[in-house]
Amino acid sequence: MDTTLEKINTFLQKHHILSLASSDGEGLSACTLFYTYIPSYNIFVFASDTKTQHAQNLLENPEVAGTIALETKIVGKIQGVQFRGRCKLLEEKELAKHYYKAFPYALAMNPTLWIIEVEYFKFTDNTLGFGKKLIWQDASQ
Repeated sequence: MDTTLEKINTFLQKHHILSLASSDGEGLSACTLFYTYIPSYNIFVFASDTKTQHAQNLLENPEVAGTIALETKIVGKIQGVQFRGRCKLLEEKELAKHYYKAFPYALAMNPTLWIIEVEYFKFTDNTLGFGKKLIWQDASQ
């Protein structure tokens, strides 16, 4: 893993809520979701009922964008990730273990699990200097 992706991973492991934007090609939807990030696969795993607007969008158009941010008023501590990727239903049941380890109460709900295959990250990290941005992009894209 390159150093930029390592720094992003460190940030992502400290958080558990992301904001996700999706579109069905005609309208937009945004939602907030609990996530777990699996660095070895470079994916987010999250749960969402297929009846929600954002899930319906994902089934129609898998391209998504999202953010994860540290909430602070101290400018020197601002950190946040913007990402883009492709979303799909989780097929590899082995990956579900990561989500249930982070959110064991979800097992009782038997949720529909999804993954986001990340294609792009922009990490703003003011702890490295004001406005410092680290960019990572999937080389195969």
